[in-house]
Amino acid sequence: MNKQEHSTAAAASGSDIGEDAAPVTKGSHVYLIDGSGYIFRAFHALPPLTRPSDGLPVGAVHGFCAMLWKLLRETKASEAPTHIAVVFDAGRETFRNKIFADYKAHRPPPPEELVPQFALIRDAVRAFNVACVELDGYEADDIIATYARQTVDAGGDATIVSSDKDLMQLVEPGVVMLDGMKSKRIGRDEVIEKFGVPPEKVVEVQALAGDSIDNVPGVPGIGIKTAAELINTYGDLESLLGRASEIKQPKRREKLLEFADQARVSRELVLLKNDVPIETPLDQLALRDPQADDLLAFLRRMEFSTLTKRIAEGLGAPVPPPLEVSVGSSIKPVGGGKASGAAAAPAASGTAAATSATPSASVAFHRAAVLKVPFDAGAATLIASRDALTALVENARARGRFGLCVFTTGPDASQAEIVGLSFALSPGQTAYLPLGHRTGASDLFAGSGLAPGQLSVREALETLKPVLEDESVLKIGHNLKPGLLTLACHGIDVTPCDDVMLLSYTLDAGKGGHGLEDLAERHLG
Repeated sequence: MNKQEHSTAAAASGSDIGEDAAPVTKGSHVYLIDGSGYIFRAFHALPPLTRPSDGLPVGAVHGFCAMLWKLLRETKASEAPTHIAVVFDAGRETFRNKIFADYKAHRPPPPEELVPQFALIRDAVRAFNVACVELDGYEADDIIATYARQTVDAGGDATIVSSDKDLMQLVEPGVVMLDGMKSKRIGRDEVIEKFGVPPEKVVEVQALAGDSIDNVPGVPGIGIKTAAELINTYGDLESLLGRASEIKQPKRREKLLEFADQARVSRELVLLKNDVPIETPLDQLALRDPQADDLLAFLRRMEFSTLTKRIAEGLGAPVPPPLEVSVGSSIKPVGGGKASGAAAAPAASGTAAATSATPSASVAFHRAAVLKVPFDAGAATLIASRDALTALVENARARGRFGLCVFTTGPDASQAEIVGLSFALSPGQTAYLPLGHRTGASDLFAGSGLAPGQLSVREALETLKPVLEDESVLKIGHNLKPGLLTLACHGIDVTPCDDVMLLSYTLDAGKGGHGLEDLAERHLG
C-alpha cells in the first residue's frame, strides 16, 4: 500500500493510522483520551468564543487544544506515554439501541453552536499529530475498553484520561484513570469510594441502580448505595436475582422480582465491550511529536493568537504572524478549494465579527441564547430522589458551571433551616430540590410537619457537597452570601462562585437597583 492508499484507508475507517508503528510491550504506557468528554468539558467550562474574521464558533476548539497541549506537556515532563489516541463517539446510534431502543433517548441534541466545532476538533487532534479514532456502531468507551484490554494483554500500562464513571469498570492492575481537569488519578480505592464496590463489580451496581442520564432503567427504587450493599452481600447480579425471594424488605424484594429482566438488560447496556473490531491497530498509536508547521498553521487559521504564541514557544518554533483577513471575510481551507461543513459557516457582519472575541460579545452571545428559550415557569424539574439528585450533580459537573439559589427560613445563617435549593444548568433547564416544605402551611416556614416526597437535608447535602466544593465547577447566583453562610454551617465550603449582584454593582454601581428583577429587566428585557 502506497502513502496515498494508506491515507485513504485511514479516512475510510474513521480513524487515523500513523506511518510509524511501535509494538506495545512491557514498559509501554498507552494514554487513551475520552475525546467526547474533553469536548463537553471544553465547551461548558469556558465562555463562548467566535473567530473574529467570520464569526465561526470556536470556543470548544480553543479549550480542547489548550487541554490537549497541557496534557502532552505535563506527561512529557513526568511519565511520558509511548502511545496515545483521542477516541470519539462516531454517532448517537450504537449496538445498545438494538438491545434497548430508548437507550440515551432523553439526551438533548448538542448545542447549536457546538455542532460546527466537532469536525474542527478532529482536525485539531490530527494537527497535534495524535491518532484520532472512532467507529460506527460503538461508543468511545467500548473502543477505550478494547485498547485497554489489548495493552494489558501485551504487558503494558494504560491510562484512561477521563472522569466518566462509566469507564471506572475498566480500572484494574495496569489500568488507571486520570481526571485531567483536577490532575487526579482514579485507581481501585477511588472506584470503591465512588461506587462502594471494586471496579470488577461496578457493572453489577450500575445494572441495579440504572442511569437517568443514559436512560438505563435499572430497578426502580434502588440507588447506588443500596445496590452496592446488595452486591457486596450476594456477589453479583445473577446471584442476587436468583435469591431475590430471600430479601427481607418487602418492597425491595418485590421490585427485584418484578424487574429482574430489566436489570439484566441494564447490565448489557452498561457493560463495555472490550473486543471491538477497531481498524487502527494498537501499535499504530505510537506517540509522535507535533509537526510545528502543521500545528501552528491550524491554530493560526483558528485565530488563537495567545495559544499560538504559547505553543510556538513550547515547541521552540517561530511565532507565525496573524492571518491578514478583513473583518467579515471568510478564511479559505487548507490547500485552497471549496470550504465545506464547519469551514463553510456564513461570514458574520463586520461589527459583530470585530467584537466577537471580546467579553462584551460573550455576554451578548449568552443573552441571545437565553432569549431564544421561551419562558415556562412550570418547566423546572422537581428533584425527589437521591438518584435524580445524583444525575443532576453529574450533569452540572460535566457542564463545568451551574446556577444556584439557596432558600432558607431566615437571614441568620446560624439559626436558619434550608427550605430548598434551585439549580439552572442551561437556558430552560432548571430544577428544584425541596427539603424543608411543611404540610398544612400557608407559607414555606409554618405547618404541622415536613411534607412527604422530600430528601432529608443530610442525604441531600451529602450528595451535593462534592460538586459544591469542586473547584473546577463554577457556581453562579444572585446575593449568594446568606445561602453560602447557611451551607457553611453544614460543613460545606462552596467554591468558586460568581455573584451577579456583586458583579453588577462592580460594573455599574451608579445604575440603580441590582436586585434580581432589576437585572432581569435590564439585561433580558
